[in-house]
Amino acid sequence: MLGMVLAAGAGRRLRPYTDTLPKALVPVDGETTIMDISLRNLAAAGLTDVVIVAGYCAKAVEERKEALEERHGVKLTLVYNDKAEEWNNAYSLWTAREYFSEGVLLVNGDTVHPVSVEETLLAARGPELLLAVDNVKTLADEEMKVTLDSSGHLARITKLMDPATAAGEYIGATLIEGSLAGRLADALKATWERDPQLYYEDGYQELVNRGGKVAVAPIGKVDWVEVDNHEDLNRAREIACRY
Repeated sequence: MLGMVLAAGAGRRLRPYTDTLPKALVPVDGETTIMDISLRNLAAAGLTDVVIVAGYCAKAVEERKEALEERHGVKLTLVYNDKAEEWNNAYSLWTAREYFSEGVLLVNGDTVHPVSVEETLLAARGPELLLAVDNVKTLADEEMKVTLDSSGHLARITKLMDPATAAGEYIGATLIEGSLAGRLADALKATWERDPQLYYEDGYQELVNRGGKVAVAPIGKVDWVEVDNHEDLNRAREIACRY
């Protein structure tokens, strides 16, 4: 199984930090970046072969590749999203489709969380697609929310949902089994072809709509944050130093 970090985004709401860096390379603990935490977690979970999907300011990732490999004891493979500044991340994840068949533990490159998230996913391994979900946090409008069907599988995943109806928030970490590779690639392709501004989570919804079963793994009470703006960055700096 491979680790995978989706790190192609521009992060415009984090300027001036992202004037010359992708969001994943913004520091959150001294010189430690969001990507450092992602790689450290994956390596600690035993995943030392890692694919990074780069796009915006990809040269900055290239320049740090060897240092990141040495620091975290990983081997990095870079995949390039040629439309990172135009399209959303359904396309971004699709660009790495050739690696799905090896099995992937995917983490978003803008999320700061402890390694317990990766460990929770690996411990619950079995379903072809397994999403890490926070079912403790109080939800608002911006979060990527989920509802479940009567069997406990994913029914809906979207930001456009009344928070009161949601079973939790998808936190940007997914375990993808290799047996799902072709079907996931097809669902992602159908998603970005329908609308290039859709999220890869919309690709997960496409799988569900096609009859696929998507499982969830609650992460428990965990301090984590998706870093979209300066307020989130301040929160990331509060919690990153604890890991």
